[in-house]
Amino acid sequence: MFHLVQGLYNNWNRREQYSILILGLDNAGKTTFLETLKRLYNLNSKDLDKIVPTVGQNIATITTKENILLKFWDVGGQESLRSMWSEYYSQCHAVIFVVDSTDRSRIDEWKHTLTSIMMDDEIESVPVLMLANKQDRPDRMEIQDIKEIFNQIAEHLSARDSRVLPVSALKGDGVIDSMDWLVLRLQRNKKSRPPIYK
Repeated sequence: MFHLVQGLYNNWNRREQYSILILGLDNAGKTTFLETLKRLYNLNSKDLDKIVPTVGQNIATITTKENILLKFWDVGGQESLRSMWSEYYSQCHAVIFVVDSTDRSRIDEWKHTLTSIMMDDEIESVPVLMLANKQDRPDRMEIQDIKEIFNQIAEHLSARDSRVLPVSALKGDGVIDSMDWLVLRLQRNKKSRPPIYK
């Protein structure tokens, strides 16, 4: 009897969990985004002034207002580390690609990098959210210009949920909006890549 009750309790309380990759070139603000996200969801977070380039990965799990677990994998963006990104693709439910809106000199590099991610067969069915970071800076590219670049990449690929949203990871602007968009897409995408249950 105890096992039956325990099984019913566990089944009743199980929660969906999704794995989300945070990718992008080095210095785009991936870790700052993750630490701000943790702070906004009342988790312990690092001081944003003390963030150093990620070598390897940072991991955090948050619980949304819908009681869904989101496990984030912030993976280092240096060129020497990008080859290991593909090891995460088969297990991810969504990709967040962060770009530095102020760094015009690396547009071709992030276009090439994002294209290679989106062309990978393991990513074919997952939502892709591009975050145009550092929108608080006066020297930023306009969001419309970044959307045009993103749309040039997306139009050659199979139909999927994808979007470009403006954020300031440092100030927290747009971070919650980006999560709202992502959770909705994860829920819609359940059939093509089912969640893990915890």
